[in-house]
Amino acid sequence: MKKQILLILLLVVLTGFARLVQAQHSCCSTNAFALLTHDKAFVNAHLEPEYFVLETKLGSDIEFSTPDGKKGHAYEIKAKTPSNKYVFVIHEWWGLNDYIKQESEKIYSTLENVNVIAIDLYDYQVATSRDSAAKYMQSVKTERAESIVKGLMKYVGNDAQIATIGWCFGGGWSMQTALIAGKQNVACVMYYGMPEEKMEKLKTLNAPVLFVWPDEDKWINKEMVDRFQKNMLTANKKLEVLTYHADHAFANPSNPKHNKEFADDAFTKSMKLMIDAFGK
Repeated sequence: MKKQILLILLLVVLTGFARLVQAQHSCCSTNAFALLTHDKAFVNAHLEPEYFVLETKLGSDIEFSTPDGKKGHAYEIKAKTPSNKYVFVIHEWWGLNDYIKQESEKIYSTLENVNVIAIDLYDYQVATSRDSAAKYMQSVKTERAESIVKGLMKYVGNDAQIATIGWCFGGGWSMQTALIAGKQNVACVMYYGMPEEKMEKLKTLNAPVLFVWPDEDKWINKEMVDRFQKNMLTANKKLEVLTYHADHAFANPSNPKHNKEFADDAFTKSMKLMIDAFGK
């Protein structure tokens, strides 16, 4: 009897593990990446962010209606003269903090006359510790996040040209946002985010993808990147992989292990993709 109970328990554990692995390699970057927050090594790899307050802001916080009947939140920096060019910025697992707002302003200053909107997928929650970041990322519902993106799409209008960029959690959502934007999407930049793997979705991509990948990343690993390259080739979509000898989150200025040289290089190439896409 004891052996049978042990066998049943073992089967349950193995089944759960198999589902976790399957989810991590599934098409859905939104759920698969959240599963990584149950991995202590992944959580511990994100060092506590250094304190930072953006003193002088170029933009302002906005709210907009979402299809689920709620309100979405974002940080918007408007173009100096009216423009239909937009960059959607998607935060990493800490949330829409002042580092993301600063990065949004850097993008704005580099690209000049564009609108930059940093999307809040945490609904006003900002993490200051690894535990709270893991909690907030786990709590993101795909339906709600998609509703926020769709609400923002309506806010900017049908004539908007949209480029997307995001890091970590936001890297995966940069691609998902590009997919939602459809023909309005002109460029997609993903920093060490979970790629989409469903071929029917990849075939709908409208723009080139720049994938920034640190080759020491244990979670977005070489096997995953190789598979992404193969899938994009099969889908006949343009993909460039920028590889750096660094670890996950190397581009995050709030990370004490931030690699400025690599981050600056990746940023320059990301901006070039957007400049070309916007036709400047």
